[in-house]
Amino acid sequence: MRLPRLLLPWLLLVVACNQEPIIITGPCTPGEIEHQLHGCGQPPDTGTGAAGGEGGAGGQGAAGGEASAGGQGGAGGDMHSSLCSGQCTPPAPLGWFGPALLWFGPPEAVPDCPADAPTLGYEGFADLQQPPINCATCACDPPEASCTLPTGWAASSSASCPGDEPGTVMTSFAAPDGWDGACTAANPIPEDQRCDGEPCVQSLTIAAPSVTTGACTPRIDAPPPVPRLDPWATRARACLAGAYTACEDATTCVPAAPSGFVTCVYHEGDDAGCPEGYAARHVFFEDVIDGRECTPCGCGDPTGASCTLMASVFRDAACTDLLASSLVSSSVPFCVVTPPGVGLGSKSAVIADVEPGACAPHGGEPVGELQASAPSTFCCTA
Repeated sequence: MRLPRLLLPWLLLVVACNQEPIIITGPCTPGEIEHQLHGCGQPPDTGTGAAGGEGGAGGQGAAGGEASAGGQGGAGGDMHSSLCSGQCTPPAPLGWFGPALLWFGPPEAVPDCPADAPTLGYEGFADLQQPPINCATCACDPPEASCTLPTGWAASSSASCPGDEPGTVMTSFAAPDGWDGACTAANPIPEDQRCDGEPCVQSLTIAAPSVTTGACTPRIDAPPPVPRLDPWATRARACLAGAYTACEDATTCVPAAPSGFVTCVYHEGDDAGCPEGYAARHVFFEDVIDGRECTPCGCGDPTGASCTLMASVFRDAACTDLLASSLVSSSVPFCVVTPPGVGLGSKSAVIADVEPGACAPHGGEPVGELQASAPSTFCCTA
């Protein structure tokens, strides 16, 4: 008599004789189903029933436990294990995925999933490198600069420069406050004016003009684009079978691991210990957080600014009878020896050049690093 059976796409429940029910997960061939149905010692009704007569002799065994030794038929467990063409491994604990076939190695050598485990269940990375970040070059535009004309003009009774020896008498020939350099007859000194018995005018001193600068403006010279490099030295992928069958001892039948692969279970996060049967632990990551950046560009205080003007002094009050004309720099006061007792009637000045100087740039330095994220723990058979 053929036993009733219930066949679902991935589950086969077989109840026969006095055995415990056998549950098979995964697709089964018709031969495998028949094999399990008659694993208790009853032959299939396919014409080999003649041997069943001899089986009747087994009735003699009814006198003892040999009949109950039908438990040898229970060796169908061995038959059940023999259905696993791969390897029997501990099932994945609650909260874990797998078992899966894991490969990890250099990115350029990533294989396809094996034919027996064609489904890609996980892809991740390890051995994060720190490729350099290419920062822009910082520069500084020159500052705005202006030149203020000096108002400190003075005659000296000394016949040598700088005309400040002890006992020397200084006579003011100052320009008015806020002077713009136009001709001015302010504070004239008459010809042959005497100071302590000496001509008041034997040399002329002009104070250095002053330079005022603003702040420099930082400028970014962007570098050429650099191809993004793969920061991972190791790539990992886990492949899953389409279905699994159960082995006799409550383990799981998984495909045999091809060369380069290892059988593993895996769990999200990196704080899990490895379950029994899977002692080799590996951690892989799915993403990377780029914490690198470049320090902002800035500029130091301006240095090296200078100003040069053309100063002229005249005998008359209308700036027509030129006595002397010379360049005066902002670096040092100017002094010139004049004919003794000459009259100083007027003066004028024109800014000849303004050098704004420069600022030292700073910034554009790489800081920070890449950080691996989204870890998963893989525990593998040794």
